[in-house]
Amino acid sequence: LFHHNQQSQRQGIFLHSKMARFNSLLLMALCVSGCQAFVARPTIVSVPKQTPMKLWAIDPSHFFDTTSTFLAEATGNTDYIPGTSGEVTYSRASYYTILALYLSSFPGLWSTIKRSTSAKVKRKIFVTPGEKTTGGKGLRDQAGEIMAYMKANNYEVADAGETITFKGVVQRSISQALFLVFVTAMSMATLALVLNIQFNDLELPGIGKPNWYLLTLISPYAGIYYWSKGDRVDECSFKLETNDDETENSITVQGSEEEIERMWRQLDWQEKGMVKVPGLLDAA
Repeated sequence: LFHHNQQSQRQGIFLHSKMARFNSLLLMALCVSGCQAFVARPTIVSVPKQTPMKLWAIDPSHFFDTTSTFLAEATGNTDYIPGTSGEVTYSRASYYTILALYLSSFPGLWSTIKRSTSAKVKRKIFVTPGEKTTGGKGLRDQAGEIMAYMKANNYEVADAGETITFKGVVQRSISQALFLVFVTAMSMATLALVLNIQFNDLELPGIGKPNWYLLTLISPYAGIYYWSKGDRVDECSFKLETNDDETENSITVQGSEEEIERMWRQLDWQEKGMVKVPGLLDAA
């Protein structure tokens, strides 16, 4: 019995040792697997290969071709060319409004040519210091100053009453004739452009499609018309008055606008009701 108990005890110790060793191995396995579960593993992400962007220079000569392509895609017609299929590519209201304004202003060309042969008459009143003021002049001295100025500009006395009237001959100007030719040529060129747009498909019998720009050939006749009128005769009249205190003289002038403008600047007059403001050069 003792021997049997001793053998049973040995077997229990052996089984206990086996179970302890098995538990140790199982615990180690669990630790290793648990550690691997918490270890951060590197993640490999596949990135697609990108092709570098290339910037191509745009050729300006292909701009209109590109525009035509876009329009063709929009209209569904690959043979589309803007302005060639008969469609209206502009606002008719705007076009005819501008055309009416142009035609209404075109007669101004004839007015410019016609007025070049005659003077533009104006009437203005100027004032100067009178005899009783420092540096002023009396009516007699004022009349002598006007007489000397008009004589220097080839004017002669036509009437010496209460109103002094002078007459002078204004010679023809080559520069004025050339200016009229140039203005007429430009006007005819613009008219030809308008007619070419408005009557693009017009064909005259026996002539065919007219060349509207040939209208510019009539521009020299503007200079011929001006030159044929010859030298013009201008009149300029003066009326001198003074106030009761003789502190201010009043000069009423009627004549060519160009001559009056040149006269008051040279004789240092001041227009009545106006204030003369000295310029920068005058102050210097």
